[in-house]
Amino acid sequence: MSVAERFRELYGYEPEGVWAAPGRVNLIGEYTDFNDGFVMPLALPHTAVAAVARRTDGVLRVHSADTGQGVSELAVDSLAPRSGAGWAAYPAGVVWALRDAGHPVTGMDLQLSSTVPTGAGLSSSAALEVVTALALSELYGIGLPREELARLAQRAENAFVGVPCGIMDQMASACCVEGHALHLDTRDLGRRQVPLDLAARGLRLLVVDTRVRHALGDGAYEERRAGCEAGARALGVRTLREVEYAQLPDALGRLGAEAAGGASGGTPDDRIRRYVRHVVTDNHRVERTIALLDAGDVRGVGPVLTEGHVSLRDDLRVSCPELDLVVSSANAAGALGARMTGGGFGGSAIVLVESADEDTVIKAVLDAFAAQGRTAPRVFPAVPSAGARRLSRDASPGGTP
Repeated sequence: MSVAERFRELYGYEPEGVWAAPGRVNLIGEYTDFNDGFVMPLALPHTAVAAVARRTDGVLRVHSADTGQGVSELAVDSLAPRSGAGWAAYPAGVVWALRDAGHPVTGMDLQLSSTVPTGAGLSSSAALEVVTALALSELYGIGLPREELARLAQRAENAFVGVPCGIMDQMASACCVEGHALHLDTRDLGRRQVPLDLAARGLRLLVVDTRVRHALGDGAYEERRAGCEAGARALGVRTLREVEYAQLPDALGRLGAEAAGGASGGTPDDRIRRYVRHVVTDNHRVERTIALLDAGDVRGVGPVLTEGHVSLRDDLRVSCPELDLVVSSANAAGALGARMTGGGFGGSAIVLVESADEDTVIKAVLDAFAAQGRTAPRVFPAVPSAGARRLSRDASPGGTP
């Protein structure tokens, strides 16, 4: 049953339209967006699809075909940050952010269906926020530009839901173009669509969802962000974006002598040094990746991915045994490179492979998980897809893994 049909069955009338917004996978540039740095996401074919209609009575009704829960009904005048409401907090947060920005949103009915895996580090929440923001912007004649849609969706997640994410996920969902990766400068939201036709070069980018669910609201993400901000203050810069790669040795020296790490993760100075090192080197890895793609050396991106994983694992310490197992087993089986993607502590990894080696690498990963008695991961290709858009009335979500 399509989302429009579910809407009609649930609410008793026709929706005014159907919209879709994709999840994303990040090729390179992790934990850099809230440091005003560089990122390079691409949209997935997996989407959140919403059938929506306006209301004039100040009531917000939302329902998801994926949760097994009933309709959540809220009063738009009573919406308040950090007020809970489970998954409904994401569309409710968008309504709150629109109204707080002065836009006269008087309510809505929403029916959602999504194929973006939740908890897999593929931005299921951003897809939900962006699809809601786009639908309401069009229905209420607000006409927000794409980057403003992304900013508003980010504000919903930061201020209303309470997750201190950067803007990469929302920008990717709102602005990506089919067949391209998005080179985004998060300081000024300057962006460039970079062609990424892997199939034409005999390559495949795989997403390996470890099925270890992550949650960025548990404090670990916020602690890394606070540590990065502390490092910037100690170095006398506004954000770590201002620390050039060539300046890194001097910057690390100014942050104090390296302390021996231990079970506790080392001293506070050591922790901040590690965070700074990751952010500065990952910004540099984005620049190296762009240079490789511009030169037509897509295969050269593989080692950069693996290098990025080592930094996320050892400096930022946001990996987990399952993510490390994906990377090590894939690379041992002949992958060109691999790394965890997203916020970490579970979620997904990406693996760049020769198309001819795809089956061999997937089997090696699955065998490695089985040998350790771990739940088999889910593997599917990352195909650079379109950003948020309006669909035909009876469209359903695509991209089922």
